[in-house]
Order: sequence, then structure tokens, then C-alpha cells
Amino acid sequence: MSQEILSLTATRMLTLYQQRKLSPVEVTRAMLDQIARLDRHTNAYCLVDPDTSLDWARASEQRYQRGEARGKVDGVPVAVKDVFLTPMWPTVKGSRVIDPATTLEKRSPCVAALERNGYVPLGKTTTPEFGWKGVTDSPLCGSTNNPWDVQLTAGGSSGGSAAAVALGMGPLALGTDAGGSIRIPAGFCGITGLKPTFGEVPHWPASPFGTLAHAGPMTWTVEDCALMMNVLTEADPRDSQAAPRRHVDYLAALAGGVEGLRIAFSPSLGYVDVRDDIEQALREAANIFASLGATVVEVDPSFSDPLAAFGHLFYGGAANAMRELGPRKRAQMDPNLVAVAEKAAQLNMLDYLGAVNERMALSERMANFHCKYDLLLTPTLPITAFETGREVPKDWPSTRWPTWTPFTYPFNLTGQPALSVPCGLGRDGLPIGLQIVGARFRDELVLRAGHAWQQAMPDTLQRPPLFYGEPALQREA
Repeated sequence: MSQEILSLTATRMLTLYQQRKLSPVEVTRAMLDQIARLDRHTNAYCLVDPDTSLDWARASEQRYQRGEARGKVDGVPVAVKDVFLTPMWPTVKGSRVIDPATTLEKRSPCVAALERNGYVPLGKTTTPEFGWKGVTDSPLCGSTNNPWDVQLTAGGSSGGSAAAVALGMGPLALGTDAGGSIRIPAGFCGITGLKPTFGEVPHWPASPFGTLAHAGPMTWTVEDCALMMNVLTEADPRDSQAAPRRHVDYLAALAGGVEGLRIAFSPSLGYVDVRDDIEQALREAANIFASLGATVVEVDPSFSDPLAAFGHLFYGGAANAMRELGPRKRAQMDPNLVAVAEKAAQLNMLDYLGAVNERMALSERMANFHCKYDLLLTPTLPITAFETGREVPKDWPSTRWPTWTPFTYPFNLTGQPALSVPCGLGRDGLPIGLQIVGARFRDELVLRAGHAWQQAMPDTLQRPPLFYGEPALQREA
């Protein structure tokens, strides 16, 4: 029964709770047991507090017994990335320089919304320091490993959340994404992850990376992603940049499929070197969407690589977050984070404003692109997971992580919704991600297309061997 529980989606759990066929306590115990068994391999969690989790599960169980279930996810366990404030647990963002005591008794908007809707907090998941890079390791918490091969990275910066979902150590998880940090680990670990439109999910305190940063759901299925969006999009006045509430029912919006949609697909965006098996997976996915009734054409959005502009804005945010930290504290931090922040601190104002202008031009170009095409399909990543503990793959021509994730950061610059869904396995037996991008505030359409994909291609949802307790942690070269 435990294996069956671990395989349940959140939507199925809720049905079983309502039918009194399953208890939140049973589910929470099963997931805590799974964490105890498997997390030594992956280091997905930096904090687990079984007593607190079970207390919340018992409270939910009692509500169901009284017929007073609360909200949309009552009794569903959720893994919380350790950048979100939780009132009962410290939030240290993978850093030794944050005083844990100053973070207690506070709730991020996502956490507050989940609490209003009856969730069960499972623990805090690992992140690189301040969530600054596309892999998950930090001087405080160590490295998070990939559930498909524990010698490889889970990706980042929401790597802990992705590994937890893949291994049944939580059906739902919170992530953040300022350059790909939800979609990268979703792609590497073979799960579903949504970077919503900027402002669609309230977020507070403001990220160091400003309006590049989005909070969003990481789940096993698109359906569960939609369920979570129904919660996370609830209003919160603390985020002054949140968009007006649209009150979309994301679950109801999944119906309808993709028939009649105009879908573009681009294997390279016109400038990316992509591994041939990943390009082939994208072409096959495009054919599936065509078979479902969409009009699908191969076309590039026709913009040049905005890497330099992204770097100025992203690393400038890191520099600003660290401006008050002296040499003693910096000596305790990830030295690569310190290095990029100190370099960014030397940027002049004209360079920064030039990056802002490039961002605005890119946003305008994509807005015009979506006047012609409803959706854009790309690979999530041009590669599969590489050795853990590294910022870039071995023998990579650059030293910094954004160079190997060129499909993700452009859409942080534009603020568009972008979904990563599993798209099968590469020739190395590792997950490949399919990215579905939509116009701003067409999050429901992006999810609808992702749901149609998963309904048509259910075999793309594959658990890693470790989920089943198999020792097959080594891949073939």
C-alpha cells in the first residue's frame, strides 16, 4: 500500500480523502518513511520535522472526520523550497550568513495560501545559496543529486523540490525561477514544473533577482500543477507588483485540448547547439501536437541570445543583495557567488540600462510573436544532467551556468509563462524536458497544452529506478 500511496497524484489523494478511503496521516507517514529511506542518496531536504508534519496531518484528518475539509489541498503534503518563509521553520536559503531566528513567525504568500487551504508541510528543500545558480549545492547544505543517477546533479536552483517530487517524497513542491530554476531541475529529474507569468503568483519578500524571479509549482502531473496554481494565485497585498487577480480556475481550464491552436516549435531558437537526440524528441513532440489537431510549424522567434543582458540583470541582483556583507561574511559564502557578485558590482549604469532596454525589446518581440502563434515549443535544456558538484559540465567552454540553459532565461526576461514537462529519456537513459511557452497571462493555455501532451503520452511520466528501491543508480555511457 505504501508504494501505491507514494505514486498518488494530489488530485487523486483528495478524492480518496473525501471518500474516507485514505487519511492524510497515512500519506504523510508514507512520505516521511520514503524520505528516511531515500534522501540519503539525493539530499533533497535540508530540514525534515516529522512531529510537526504529523501534527498538521492529524489536524487535517480530524477536519475530514468532521466533514469540514478546508480549502483546495487539505491534507496534501507539500515540500517547501528553503527560500519561502515558514512560521515554524527557519529559512536560511542555503546560506551561513542568514540568522535563522530572524526568519521565524513569518509566511511567504505561497505558504500563507497553502496554509489557508489545509496543506501539510513536509519540510524544507535544498537550494544553492540565495538560489543563485542552475545546480543545487551550497557550503551549508552540500549537493543535491539526481534521482536517476546520484552521481549527477538534480539541477537547480529548485533541485531539492524536483528530486523530492520524482522520488515520491512529496506530491507537490514549491520552487522559484529567476533564470530556469523551476524548469531546469524539472527537466533533469523528469517532473512537471511551471514558471508562471510574472505577477500571477504573489511573492514576498522580493527576490534579490527582482522581476526576473517567479514563484511556482513543481509536481508530477500538469493536473496537479493546475491544482496548485488555484491555491498559489490567491491574493496577497504584500506583493505590490502582483497582477490583479484573474480568478482563473486552472483545473477547469485543462479541458479542451489543443485542436485549432497555432503552435510554433524551435529546436534551437536560432542560435543554440542542441544534442541530436533532444532535437529529435522535440520534433516527435511537435508531431504529436499536430496529430491532436494543432497547426504546428517550425519557426524561430528571431531574437539573438540575450545572455549578456540577462547576466547584467541577474548578477546585478546578486551584487545588490550582498552589498552590505563584509569580508568576514563573504568568506563563509559560495566563492563563485561572491565572484559573480563582485564582478557585477563593477557594472556601470549605462551597461545596466542597456540590459533593461534589451529586455524590453525582447518582450515586445515575443508579444508580437504570440499574435501569430499561441504557443512555442522548445527543449527545456540542450543537454541532460551532468556530474554533481559542478556548475557546468566537464570540459564545457564557459564557467557559468546560464551558458548551458539557453532555453530558459529568455522567458524570465519577458515574464512569460513557461512549462517543462517530461518528454521521454535520452540516449543516456536520462530525462529530457519539453518546454511550452505562452504569451503573458496565458498560463491556463500553457497548462492545457501540457495536460493534452500528458494525456496523449502517459509513458513520458516515468519514475526513476530509485523510487522502486532498485539499486540501478548508474547509467550506461
